[in-house]
Amino acid sequence: KTILFLKERKINLDIRKIRLDDPKIYKLLSKGHTVGLFQLESSGMRDALVNMKPTKFEDIIALVALYRPGPMSNIPIYNQCKNGKKKPDYLHTKIKKILEPTYGVIIYQEQIMQIAQTLSGFSAGEADILRRAIGKKKGAELERQKERFVNGAIKNGITKETAIFIFKKIEPFAQYGFNKSHAAAYAMIAYQTAYLKTYYPNEFIAASMSNELSNTEKLSEFFEELKRLNIKVERPCINKCFADFIPKGDVLFYALAAIKNVGQEAVSQLVKEREKNGKFKSISDF
Repeated sequence: KTILFLKERKINLDIRKIRLDDPKIYKLLSKGHTVGLFQLESSGMRDALVNMKPTKFEDIIALVALYRPGPMSNIPIYNQCKNGKKKPDYLHTKIKKILEPTYGVIIYQEQIMQIAQTLSGFSAGEADILRRAIGKKKGAELERQKERFVNGAIKNGITKETAIFIFKKIEPFAQYGFNKSHAAAYAMIAYQTAYLKTYYPNEFIAASMSNELSNTEKLSEFFEELKRLNIKVERPCINKCFADFIPKGDVLFYALAAIKNVGQEAVSQLVKEREKNGKFKSISDF
Protein backbone atom coordinates (compact mmCIF):
# COMPACT_ATOMS: atom_id res chain seq x y z
CA LYS A 1 0.00 0.00 0.00
CA THR A 2 2.87 2.38 0.81
CA ILE A 3 4.51 1.56 -2.52
CA LEU A 4 1.24 2.30 -4.35
CA PHE A 5 1.07 5.70 -2.61
CA LEU A 6 4.64 6.37 -3.77
CA LYS A 7 3.75 5.37 -7.35
CA GLU A 8 1.09 8.10 -7.30
CA ARG A 9 3.95 10.51 -6.52
CA LYS A 10 5.89 9.06 -9.49
CA ILE A 11 8.35 7.35 -7.14
CA ASN A 12 9.06 3.82 -8.34
CA LEU A 13 10.66 2.02 -5.42
CA ASP A 14 11.88 -1.56 -5.67
CA ILE A 15 11.84 -2.52 -1.99
CA ARG A 16 13.89 -5.67 -2.75
CA LYS A 17 16.85 -3.58 -3.87
CA ILE A 18 17.39 -1.31 -0.88
CA ARG A 19 20.79 -1.45 0.84
CA LEU A 20 20.91 -3.32 4.13
CA ASP A 21 23.62 -1.18 5.72
CA ASP A 22 21.81 2.17 5.84
CA PRO A 23 22.90 3.99 9.05
CA LYS A 24 19.68 6.08 9.12
CA ILE A 25 17.61 2.93 9.57
CA TYR A 26 19.76 1.57 12.39
CA LYS A 27 19.50 4.98 14.07
CA LEU A 28 15.69 4.78 13.95
CA LEU A 29 15.78 1.25 15.40
CA SER A 30 18.30 2.19 18.12
CA LYS A 31 15.98 4.94 19.31
CA GLY A 32 13.10 2.45 19.55
CA HIS A 33 10.86 4.46 17.18
CA THR A 34 9.29 1.27 15.89
CA VAL A 35 5.52 1.89 15.94
CA GLY A 36 4.12 0.09 12.89
CA LEU A 37 7.23 -1.97 12.14
CA PHE A 38 6.84 -5.69 11.50
CA GLN A 39 7.98 -7.82 14.48
CA LEU A 40 9.65 -4.87 16.23
CA GLU A 41 6.87 -2.77 17.70
CA SER A 42 6.11 -4.29 21.13
CA SER A 43 7.39 -2.34 24.14
CA GLY A 44 9.73 -5.20 25.14
CA MET A 45 11.16 -5.30 21.64
CA ARG A 46 11.70 -1.51 21.75
CA ASP A 47 13.64 -1.81 25.01
CA ALA A 48 15.75 -4.61 23.54
CA LEU A 49 16.54 -2.47 20.47
CA VAL A 50 17.48 0.57 22.56
CA ASN A 51 19.85 -1.59 24.63
CA MET A 52 21.22 -3.43 21.61
CA LYS A 53 21.81 -0.40 19.34
CA PRO A 54 21.76 -2.54 16.17
CA THR A 55 24.35 -1.64 13.54
CA LYS A 56 23.99 -4.48 11.05
CA PHE A 57 21.33 -6.69 9.50
CA GLU A 58 22.65 -9.69 11.48
CA ASP A 59 21.54 -7.91 14.70
CA ILE A 60 17.92 -7.77 13.55
CA ILE A 61 17.98 -11.46 12.59
CA ALA A 62 19.35 -12.33 16.04
CA LEU A 63 16.76 -10.23 17.88
CA VAL A 64 13.85 -11.74 15.93
CA ALA A 65 15.11 -15.23 16.91
CA LEU A 66 15.88 -14.33 20.54
CA TYR A 67 12.69 -12.44 21.34
CA ARG A 68 10.58 -15.42 22.37
CA PRO A 69 9.97 -17.24 25.66
CA GLY A 70 13.11 -19.17 26.54
CA PRO A 71 15.90 -17.58 24.52
CA MET A 72 14.81 -14.12 25.72
CA SER A 73 17.10 -14.39 28.74
CA ASN A 74 20.08 -14.29 26.34
CA ILE A 75 19.22 -10.86 24.92
CA PRO A 76 21.19 -9.01 27.66
CA ILE A 77 24.24 -11.27 27.07
CA TYR A 78 24.11 -10.63 23.31
CA ASN A 79 23.72 -6.87 23.88
CA GLN A 80 26.53 -6.64 26.46
CA CYS A 81 28.95 -8.56 24.23
CA LYS A 82 27.94 -6.53 21.17
CA ASN A 83 28.57 -3.26 23.00
CA GLY A 84 31.87 -4.42 24.48
CA LYS A 85 30.67 -4.63 28.11
CA LYS A 86 31.28 -8.37 28.27
CA LYS A 87 33.71 -10.76 26.62
CA PRO A 88 32.04 -13.40 24.40
CA ASP A 89 32.51 -17.04 25.44
CA TYR A 90 33.03 -19.18 22.32
CA LEU A 91 33.14 -22.49 24.30
CA HIS A 92 36.01 -23.86 22.15
CA THR A 93 38.41 -22.41 19.55
CA LYS A 94 37.18 -24.93 16.93
CA ILE A 95 33.67 -23.43 16.99
CA LYS A 96 34.61 -19.77 17.48
CA LYS A 97 33.86 -19.00 13.82
CA ILE A 98 30.33 -20.47 14.12
CA LEU A 99 29.53 -18.46 17.26
CA GLU A 100 31.31 -15.23 16.33
CA PRO A 101 28.36 -13.59 14.50
CA THR A 102 26.20 -14.08 17.62
CA TYR A 103 28.86 -13.17 20.22
CA GLY A 104 29.12 -16.69 21.60
CA VAL A 105 25.35 -17.07 22.16
CA ILE A 106 23.88 -20.16 20.46
CA ILE A 107 20.75 -18.80 18.79
CA TYR A 108 20.01 -20.78 15.64
CA GLN A 109 19.35 -24.44 14.86
CA GLU A 110 21.86 -24.09 12.02
CA GLN A 111 24.58 -23.32 14.59
CA ILE A 112 23.82 -26.52 16.51
CA MET A 113 24.15 -28.50 13.29
CA GLN A 114 27.42 -26.75 12.37
CA ILE A 115 28.85 -27.42 15.85
CA ALA A 116 28.05 -31.15 15.53
CA GLN A 117 29.70 -31.22 12.10
CA THR A 118 32.81 -29.29 13.16
CA LEU A 119 33.41 -30.84 16.58
CA SER A 120 32.17 -34.39 16.15
CA GLY A 121 32.43 -35.07 12.43
CA PHE A 122 28.67 -35.45 11.86
CA SER A 123 27.44 -35.32 8.27
CA ALA A 124 24.81 -32.65 7.46
CA GLY A 125 22.08 -35.33 7.59
CA GLU A 126 23.27 -36.68 10.93
CA ALA A 127 23.44 -33.16 12.34
CA ASP A 128 19.82 -32.65 11.35
CA ILE A 129 18.82 -35.86 13.17
CA LEU A 130 20.60 -34.52 16.27
CA ARG A 131 18.73 -31.21 15.95
CA ARG A 132 15.39 -33.02 15.77
CA ALA A 133 16.23 -35.35 18.66
CA ILE A 134 17.09 -32.42 20.93
CA GLY A 135 14.05 -30.45 19.81
CA LYS A 136 11.66 -33.30 20.53
CA LYS A 137 13.40 -34.16 23.85
CA LYS A 138 13.19 -37.92 23.14
CA GLY A 139 15.13 -39.50 26.01
CA ALA A 140 16.59 -42.66 24.44
CA GLU A 141 17.33 -41.05 21.07
CA LEU A 142 18.88 -38.07 22.82
CA GLU A 143 21.21 -40.30 24.85
CA ARG A 144 22.30 -42.07 21.64
CA GLN A 145 23.00 -38.74 19.95
CA LYS A 146 24.88 -37.43 22.99
CA GLU A 147 27.12 -40.52 22.95
CA ARG A 148 27.84 -40.07 19.22
CA PHE A 149 28.56 -36.38 19.75
CA VAL A 150 30.98 -36.99 22.65
CA ASN A 151 32.77 -39.94 20.93
CA GLY A 152 33.12 -37.96 17.70
CA ALA A 153 34.57 -34.99 19.60
CA ILE A 154 37.09 -37.25 21.42
CA LYS A 155 38.25 -38.58 18.03
CA ASN A 156 38.83 -34.95 17.04
CA GLY A 157 41.16 -34.42 19.99
CA ILE A 158 38.70 -32.79 22.37
CA THR A 159 38.57 -33.97 25.98
CA LYS A 160 35.51 -35.88 27.15
CA GLU A 161 34.75 -33.22 29.82
CA THR A 162 34.80 -30.42 27.24
CA ALA A 163 32.59 -32.40 24.83
CA ILE A 164 30.01 -33.12 27.57
CA PHE A 165 30.12 -29.45 28.67
CA ILE A 166 29.46 -28.23 25.11
CA PHE A 167 26.64 -30.73 24.61
CA LYS A 168 25.03 -29.52 27.87
CA LYS A 169 25.23 -25.98 26.52
CA ILE A 170 23.58 -27.00 23.26
CA GLU A 171 20.72 -28.95 24.84
CA PRO A 172 18.58 -26.14 26.31
CA PHE A 173 19.02 -23.93 23.22
CA ALA A 174 17.81 -26.61 20.86
CA GLN A 175 14.50 -26.94 22.69
CA TYR A 176 13.54 -23.47 21.56
CA GLY A 177 16.13 -22.87 18.82
CA PHE A 178 14.87 -20.87 15.89
CA ASN A 179 16.12 -21.56 12.39
CA LYS A 180 18.11 -18.67 11.02
CA SER A 181 16.60 -18.85 7.54
CA HIS A 182 13.18 -18.16 9.08
CA ALA A 183 14.47 -15.34 11.30
CA ALA A 184 16.24 -13.76 8.30
CA ALA A 185 13.01 -13.65 6.30
CA TYR A 186 11.24 -11.96 9.24
CA ALA A 187 14.15 -9.54 9.69
CA MET A 188 14.01 -8.61 6.00
CA ILE A 189 10.35 -7.56 6.24
CA ALA A 190 11.10 -5.72 9.49
CA TYR A 191 13.96 -3.85 7.78
CA GLN A 192 11.84 -3.01 4.72
CA THR A 193 9.10 -1.52 6.93
CA ALA A 194 11.79 0.43 8.82
CA TYR A 195 13.11 1.75 5.50
CA LEU A 196 9.68 2.97 4.43
CA LYS A 197 9.07 4.60 7.80
CA THR A 198 12.49 6.32 7.72
CA TYR A 199 12.20 7.78 4.21
CA TYR A 200 8.45 7.99 3.56
CA PRO A 201 6.83 8.30 7.01
CA ASN A 202 3.58 9.89 5.85
CA GLU A 203 2.88 7.27 3.18
CA PHE A 204 3.92 4.44 5.49
CA ILE A 205 1.72 5.55 8.39
CA ALA A 206 -1.23 6.29 6.07
CA ALA A 207 -0.94 2.74 4.69
CA SER A 208 -0.60 1.26 8.19
CA MET A 209 -3.60 3.19 9.52
CA SER A 210 -5.71 2.20 6.50
CA ASN A 211 -4.98 -1.43 7.37
CA GLU A 212 -6.30 -0.87 10.90
CA LEU A 213 -9.47 1.10 10.10
CA SER A 214 -11.60 -0.54 12.77
CA ASN A 215 -8.92 -0.84 15.46
CA THR A 216 -9.36 2.38 17.47
CA GLU A 217 -6.59 1.51 19.93
CA LYS A 218 -4.04 1.03 17.13
CA LEU A 219 -5.21 4.17 15.34
CA SER A 220 -4.64 6.29 18.44
CA GLU A 221 -1.13 4.83 18.77
CA PHE A 222 -0.39 5.87 15.18
CA PHE A 223 -1.97 9.27 15.84
CA GLU A 224 0.54 9.88 18.66
CA GLU A 225 3.34 8.82 16.30
CA LEU A 226 2.15 11.37 13.70
CA LYS A 227 2.52 14.11 16.35
CA ARG A 228 6.06 12.95 17.11
CA LEU A 229 6.89 13.06 13.39
CA ASN A 230 5.30 16.53 13.00
CA ILE A 231 2.94 15.27 10.30
CA LYS A 232 -0.13 17.52 10.13
CA VAL A 233 -3.47 15.71 10.23
CA GLU A 234 -6.41 17.08 8.26
CA ARG A 235 -9.46 16.28 10.37
CA PRO A 236 -12.34 14.26 8.85
CA CYS A 237 -14.11 16.42 6.30
CA ILE A 238 -16.69 15.32 3.73
CA ASN A 239 -15.25 17.78 1.19
CA LYS A 240 -11.59 16.86 1.55
CA CYS A 241 -11.18 13.32 2.92
CA PHE A 242 -11.61 9.83 1.48
CA ALA A 243 -12.59 6.39 2.78
CA ASP A 244 -8.94 5.53 3.56
CA PHE A 245 -6.11 7.56 5.11
CA ILE A 246 -4.50 9.54 2.28
CA PRO A 247 -1.04 11.18 2.43
CA LYS A 248 -0.44 14.39 0.50
CA GLY A 249 2.93 16.06 0.99
CA ASP A 250 3.37 16.38 4.74
CA VAL A 251 -0.36 16.29 5.48
CA LEU A 252 -2.39 13.18 6.28
CA PHE A 253 -6.08 13.28 5.41
CA TYR A 254 -8.04 11.37 8.03
CA ALA A 255 -10.08 8.39 6.82
CA LEU A 256 -13.84 8.88 6.91
CA ALA A 257 -14.30 5.09 7.14
CA ALA A 258 -12.29 5.08 10.38
CA ILE A 259 -15.05 6.99 12.16
CA LYS A 260 -17.07 4.68 14.38
CA ASN A 261 -20.30 3.42 12.78
CA VAL A 262 -19.57 5.00 9.39
CA GLY A 263 -19.43 2.21 6.84
CA GLN A 264 -16.89 1.91 4.02
CA GLU A 265 -19.72 1.61 1.47
CA ALA A 266 -21.46 4.82 2.60
CA VAL A 267 -18.19 6.75 2.38
CA SER A 268 -17.26 5.50 -1.08
CA GLN A 269 -20.71 6.62 -2.36
CA LEU A 270 -20.14 10.01 -0.75
CA VAL A 271 -16.69 10.37 -2.39
CA LYS A 272 -18.07 9.26 -5.79
CA GLU A 273 -20.84 11.85 -5.57
CA ARG A 274 -18.34 14.59 -4.61
CA GLU A 275 -15.99 13.71 -7.47
CA LYS A 276 -18.86 13.73 -9.95
CA ASN A 277 -20.75 16.86 -8.89
CA GLY A 278 -18.23 18.89 -6.89
CA LYS A 279 -18.02 19.75 -3.18
CA PHE A 280 -21.08 19.75 -0.92
CA LYS A 281 -22.32 23.31 -0.37
CA SER A 282 -24.57 22.80 2.64
CA ILE A 283 -26.11 20.15 4.85
CA SER A 284 -29.23 19.98 2.65
CA ASP A 285 -27.06 19.80 -0.50
CA PHE A 286 -25.17 16.97 1.19
